[in-house]
Amino acid sequence: MPESIVFGPPLEEEQGVGATTLAGFIQEVTQRYAANEALAYQDDSGQISRWSYQQLSEQSMQVARALLAGGLVKGTRVGILMDNRLEWVSAFFGVTLAGGVAVPLSTFATPRELDYFIRQSDMGVLLMAARVARQDFIQDLLGLCPELSEGAAGNLQLTTFPSLRRVVAIGKDADDSGIEAWDDFLLQAEHVTPEFAQAVAATVCPADEAVVFFSSGSTALPKGIIHNHHAAALQCWRWARLLELEPGVRSWTPNGFFWSGNFAVLLASTLAVGGCVVLQGFFKPEKALKLMESERISYPFVWPHQMASLEEDPTFLQVDLSAIRYVDPSWCFAQHPTVSHTGWRYPSNSFGCSETFTINCSYPSSTPDDVRGDSHGIPMPGNTLRIIDPLTGAPMPLGERGEICIKGPTLMRGYLRTPLGESLDSEGFYRTGDGGCIDEQGRLCWEGRLSDVIKTGGANVSPVEVDTVIKEYPGIKAAHTVGVPHDTLGELVVACIVAMEGQQILEDALHEFLKERLANYKLPKHILFFDEEELSFTANAKIRVDALRELAAQRIAPG
Repeated sequence: MPESIVFGPPLEEEQGVGATTLAGFIQEVTQRYAANEALAYQDDSGQISRWSYQQLSEQSMQVARALLAGGLVKGTRVGILMDNRLEWVSAFFGVTLAGGVAVPLSTFATPRELDYFIRQSDMGVLLMAARVARQDFIQDLLGLCPELSEGAAGNLQLTTFPSLRRVVAIGKDADDSGIEAWDDFLLQAEHVTPEFAQAVAATVCPADEAVVFFSSGSTALPKGIIHNHHAAALQCWRWARLLELEPGVRSWTPNGFFWSGNFAVLLASTLAVGGCVVLQGFFKPEKALKLMESERISYPFVWPHQMASLEEDPTFLQVDLSAIRYVDPSWCFAQHPTVSHTGWRYPSNSFGCSETFTINCSYPSSTPDDVRGDSHGIPMPGNTLRIIDPLTGAPMPLGERGEICIKGPTLMRGYLRTPLGESLDSEGFYRTGDGGCIDEQGRLCWEGRLSDVIKTGGANVSPVEVDTVIKEYPGIKAAHTVGVPHDTLGELVVACIVAMEGQQILEDALHEFLKERLANYKLPKHILFFDEEELSFTANAKIRVDALRELAAQRIAPG
């Protein structure tokens, strides 16, 4: 029986790939589509601001020059903590043009998580929005680092965050803190010539570190995943090819670009073909529907729970969505009376992870059903896919189920502060923790996760991280968080708790405690209390997760 290993086409044969650095990518698309509308942003008041590709180029280069004026050197990590707005895009590409490493941060971050992100990444600069929705990030930051209020703007020396030398905020109030105002920051670009900035951008090469995305895995804290320019740029071009987008596409999503999937699937793919990205800071169904109508959106990208919210909104059937062209038959938009284009297919027959900068196996959207089958695609060009025994590491025979392992040109450079040998096996494969097999046609058939990571609303939640926080609350003997299947979210985050003998824990009080320490998407949707006798244990005294998940599902079923 042959071994379960399959190779993608040679990388050099892949079509539609341009520059292989993010700096080169943004320069190439902004030159090619200079006069096209690149971005449209609706602020809280309903006003729309628009940038052409030429303006995006100028604004990104202005950020790069301002960073260089402040002493940024190649390889400096720069945090980006903003909602989806024009400045997020110019900040991201400005960092890459200056030779820096972009570190997008979740706008769901609690102060505890923000502290961790800054320390873990050793960022030298933080570009941020002062406030996002109800979140006041400046106050969060000052609470973590009071000495920041007395620092010298642009040249910080913080004992709390020794690597952080500069903080810049959009919407900063007039005060004496060491935080620079965004407009003042941009003015410093005058001290660096365009010629010098272009020379710096030209030094960026495909192997250089480009971006760090944080993503929860099976450990207690989010992992910082390091990618080089080649991996990131390749996926920018690749997603445009797989989605088969055309230059006139007008795309929209409310989902944050601080996750690699949202960045690549919508923002990067649209820019790659010269389309327009319509930005919305955060999701409100009625506003989103009006925006899709007024901006003539042709490619909307939302997660299933957001589709359900849009479909349930009273205005759903009242808006004109006839411009939508890229709509999968399974999406709620396909049933809308004004939508007639339903022949396109989202490449959902795919498999990927943050460690491979999204997809590593897939098919283009126009692939016939008889070719796709029930599979999750074939390896992308340059990739090698292997199935192994998760316990022994031995290769599995073709067709037999085991752990999915992958390597190729978009594989991460590693995790922050972690030796590469602890992330990859001896042959350079990344063990995904997911189970599946390779069929006789060389297609991947994904069959489920071997790990306990909870996938909810398009995000990954580490049960260990949630449990670590829960156990800080007084009176808790044991805590184990599980994912319970849900129609639109994928899984619900459900905390299962055993209290210490004689202790009474109030659910509302515990929820408020967790709310201060966990991002909203990580908060348990249900908190369930069990007696220890109700739980099943393995021979080595570990809770049986599958049995607990079933028990939790039974408990919440009536609700």
